Amino acid sequence: MDLQADLAWLFAAVALGPFVGSFLGLMSLRLPDGRPVALARSACPACERRLGPIDLVPVLSYLALRGHCRTCGAPIPPRYLVLELACPALALWSMLVHPSAEGFLGALLAWQLLLLALLDAEHFWLPRALTLPLLVSGLAVAAAQGLLFDHALGAGIGFAGLSLLALAYRHLRGREGLGGGDAYLLAGGGAWCGAIALPSILLIAAASGLAFVLMQRLRGRPAGLDQPLPFGVFLAAGTWLTWLYGPLGLS
Repeated sequence: MDLQADLAWLFAAVALGPFVGSFLGLMSLRLPDGRPVALARSACPACERRLGPIDLVPVLSYLALRGHCRTCGAPIPPRYLVLELACPALALWSMLVHPSAEGFLGALLAWQLLLLALLDAEHFWLPRALTLPLLVSGLAVAAAQGLLFDHALGAGIGFAGLSLLALAYRHLRGREGLGGGDAYLLAGGGAWCGAIALPSILLIAAASGLAFVLMQRLRGRPAGLDQPLPFGVFLAAGTWLTWLYGPLGLS
């Protein structure tokens, strides 16, 4: 694809990123509370004033209002600014590694993984309302590229593998070791990256999870086999890095 088209995809992905980040921030707060996301208008949670267009411009509104509601002065959750900056950054990363339309698709993957990782980190929750669209979108992209069989196989193996591992852990230890959402998330990773990529996703996830536990211990915080670990965060990282750079050990 020519340079002009690549730049158009780059601009589209990065320009869309802040708006996606703002929406992800909204979803990350409303979904755990069971509140509607798409139909309800945004409002200040403190004074309940409906937000107008001037309040909803990503990044600029937060900076102009100095992170506070312009009516009551209540603080705006900083996650909005963080996500509004993180989403275009992830899009740029994807486009630099994979210029063209493929990089734009990578941005879509990154945004889905970011929300899932955030929900798992804060609530140990990977809702099927988000993991299933990850799975479906990965298979749709694979079908468009003529790779549906391999990626569907990856989704099936990923789901079955973690589901069986969770079942075995429950049988041997008498308690839950993996949440059900982890299997769906790995299925989504297999759908996006293919069956051959599953070992890479799991290796990166395990290594990053272990590094997290060691860092927590060095900081004097409890971390170990008996402590809950948001494994979905590390599965998301493994999926993202594997999609970007390919399975470990393969060119």
